[in-house]
Amino acid sequence: MTLGHRGNYCNLIDQLQKVCYVLSMNLAETRGWTFLTNHAHVLIAISRDPELRQRDISQLVGITEGAVQRILHELEDAGFLRRERVGRRNRYQIDADRPLRHPLERDHTMAEILFSINDSPES
Repeated sequence: MTLGHRGNYCNLIDQLQKVCYVLSMNLAETRGWTFLTNHAHVLIAISRDPELRQRDISQLVGITEGAVQRILHELEDAGFLRRERVGRRNRYQIDADRPLRHPLERDHTMAEILFSINDSPES
């Protein structure tokens, strides 16, 4: 690679970094904050389709596949979610009757949230 080509690559990389920054800022502005956490969003997505792939969940929620995997493990460890292997896929089952974790919400269950969002605990 000649010095001229290297300069072109560096300029291209700089331009791509600027575009990525602008796109990420636009995404942050359009998403902003939400009332529900990503954990709740993952559970809502699964309640609508228990056979969603992690890739599909990440696209629906707007987070990375790694974040989905972490959240799924946390939800499973906390008893909100069970995973069943069906062939090469996972099928998820939500334990919607578990009480919510925060002290302000302990008198309520995940079923109440899912019902209010989906019109049934597990649509």
